[in-house]
Amino acid sequence: MGFMKAWGEFMMAGARAQARWEIDVSNTVFRDRKRIVLLCLLIVPIILGGVALAEPLGDALPQFLGGKKAYSPAFYSTGIFVASVLIGIIAGLITGCIGAGGGFVIAPALMSAGIKGILAVGTDLFHIFAKAIMGSVIHRKLGNVSVSLAVVFLIGAIVGATVGGLINRVLYEINPILSDAFITTIYALMLGFLGFYAMLDFIRASKREKDFHGAGQGAHGGKAEGADLGNLPRRIQSVKLPPMIKFDQDFTPGGRSMSWIFLVLSGALVGLTAGIMGVGGGFLTFPIFVYMLGVSSMTTVGTDIFQIIFTAGYAAITQYAIYGFIFYTLAMGMLLGSLVGIQIGAMVTKVVKGITIRGFYAMAVLAGFVNRIFALPGKLGEMEVIPLSKQAGAVLEMIGIVAFFIVVGGFGIWVIGTFLKNIRVLKGEEALS
Repeated sequence: MGFMKAWGEFMMAGARAQARWEIDVSNTVFRDRKRIVLLCLLIVPIILGGVALAEPLGDALPQFLGGKKAYSPAFYSTGIFVASVLIGIIAGLITGCIGAGGGFVIAPALMSAGIKGILAVGTDLFHIFAKAIMGSVIHRKLGNVSVSLAVVFLIGAIVGATVGGLINRVLYEINPILSDAFITTIYALMLGFLGFYAMLDFIRASKREKDFHGAGQGAHGGKAEGADLGNLPRRIQSVKLPPMIKFDQDFTPGGRSMSWIFLVLSGALVGLTAGIMGVGGGFLTFPIFVYMLGVSSMTTVGTDIFQIIFTAGYAAITQYAIYGFIFYTLAMGMLLGSLVGIQIGAMVTKVVKGITIRGFYAMAVLAGFVNRIFALPGKLGEMEVIPLSKQAGAVLEMIGIVAFFIVVGGFGIWVIGTFLKNIRVLKGEEALS
């Protein structure tokens, strides 16, 4: 039980860290006219180029995105672009309003919309890379980046991302359905654990609020990250296997150090996760650095920003883009939608109780879990791993899709409705700030 609680806290800390990065990027973009222009320059040419290509290609386009030949066009239809914007908005609303990574719902949403898993992963990685480049705030936090720490970590991350991308591509070449089943299983396991822990956390917080008149409110509950070294970080830092990498000289007298091997292994895990799931790896870097390696949270934040740019960029370009597994217009639609959604979601937190937000987060993650777990039997049935007819599999998958979009769509409508209902109050707060 203690292990499960510790792992749950580990995952939640990562989800919150990922959200902080996304919110920081969105704020940076919308407070800088040059970055808004850059956003337009990224999105408009791809849309216009896709429109120009769509009609001449006609029947040459694949019947569905990511078929056996997944080399997709730059643009498929206006409807798909609009859908990608809506998916980005939902992810952004979750991130901005809840303060935990909404990117977890992107791949399930894309796969539910008929996008093959490998294309969803590649597209999500490219969207994260574009966001990191366009909204990078690393120039403000360079003082908190340990270059030696980041470089050694990235050695492992590059190896891990290469292996992750290779696994996805090999499975896809063997059988596209096997690839989808693999990605679906990984997402079901991750979302299931995180969702059930978030729901238990919400129930506990609700009880505390009733018992102590408000204790447990706030979307970012939990202990302070990186305050003291725990037993595991002490043990890791006590291993003297050269070369030793020094860090945190600005926060601890004499600084701290650890063997390179732990950084490479941590980077490999983050890179592998990014390569397979398409989430950039940021949600793992923070808890690994703080809770396992004993790096201060200040150094971790700067280093995490640094690694996301390179890990997501490397994985997106070398493992997916050059093989045709990125749908660029989809990525740009998600980028636009998520940046806007984050802004709306962040403002809504000013007029909504934190405990309510916790409950919505748990429901959104569990909806993603239900979506993927209900999609899995159909894929296993198609591969004849389990005795299930194609019709029964399709019915189960449709149940998961409907449940997923009812929950996340309902959440999106509630957040936007709350925003519009309180827009005068929020404008007043903006004027006072």
